[in-house]
Amino acid sequence: MDIIKDSLLTAQATIDRSHYQTIVKVDNHIIISDEPIAIGGMEKGASPQGLLLASLGSCTAITLRMYIDRKMWAVDEITVDLELFNVPGGTLIERQLNFKGELNDDQKKRLVQIADACPIHKMLTGNIKIETALK
Repeated sequence: MDIIKDSLLTAQATIDRSHYQTIVKVDNHIIISDEPIAIGGMEKGASPQGLLLASLGSCTAITLRMYIDRKMWAVDEITVDLELFNVPGGTLIERQLNFKGELNDDQKKRLVQIADACPIHKMLTGNIKIETALK
């Protein structure tokens, strides 16, 4: 049975002999990724793990902003703090939400649920399949 693929986005990562600066192109945007000096990189950009956290954090913030705006709640700022850990058996990401505005406890509890509904959160906790081929 063939799987129907509907491309949502494309990206390209290119590295030359630089250790380990990588030029990442997503649509019309360029991001520089690198590794810390301690492991041989030049620290010219965020690490791949940092970019993963950035994706989750920005998606969470955008999802929350959309929901808050739709509900017309008075929230001036949303901050999403993330931390990545190696734990026995895998990886743990801790995410903390902070809101500047007028929210009651029930609204805050709802926003925690909404954070878990952001598309990147769903991808990371769902079934991801990566197919690798030569071009």
